Amino acid sequence: MSNAVIQLIVLAGIAIFLILRLKNVLGTRDGWEDPDAPLERPEPAQRRGFEVIEGGPDQDITDHVAEGSPAARALAQMKQAEPSFNVTSFLQGARGAYEMILMAFETGDLEKIRPFLSPEVFAAFEGVVQARAEQGLDIQAEFMGLREMVLTEAEYDASSREAEITVRFLGEVISVARDANGNVVEGDPRSPRKQRDVWTFARKMGSADPNWQLVATGG
Repeated sequence: MSNAVIQLIVLAGIAIFLILRLKNVLGTRDGWEDPDAPLERPEPAQRRGFEVIEGGPDQDITDHVAEGSPAARALAQMKQAEPSFNVTSFLQGARGAYEMILMAFETGDLEKIRPFLSPEVFAAFEGVVQARAEQGLDIQAEFMGLREMVLTEAEYDASSREAEITVRFLGEVISVARDANGNVVEGDPRSPRKQRDVWTFARKMGSADPNWQLVATGG
């Protein structure tokens, strides 16, 4: 047998050996497989188990206070404690509460707003109303509208879950005080006055009671 024939036999044996090894490593394709099926690429090892969280600043917060401010951080904590809490919705409620509480105070009808006042604020309002009654004054008031409403401060105590939000209001009110004879002793029935108030509302986040209470007032 010539050397050339021997070399061909050796090369053929090596080729058969390599084909069998490749078949064991790669497997075979059966007739039922879809030849056009896309290959599933394994996720890189360094990304497995890592959840990408998309999104930026919470616009519900940054629409009302500066991003990264103490108030913004406090509001974010309130949202974490009570996911259903919404700053914009709170301010809409505060707008209605301001008119309701202010008018009840002006006219002396405090009982209907008692649930929305802290005991201290209720006592202070009640003292003013009683003083007017002792002087024989009759108050007539009309809310003309709100010119400005700004969230100025927010604080949150994670240990007690107590939240406080301070809002500055600028409204217009017609308020007239008359004596027992009907004479105007304060105010002008034809000219509204500007009413400036800084109110602080408080609530325990996560509480079953959705109502915020007025806990402090200022001008």
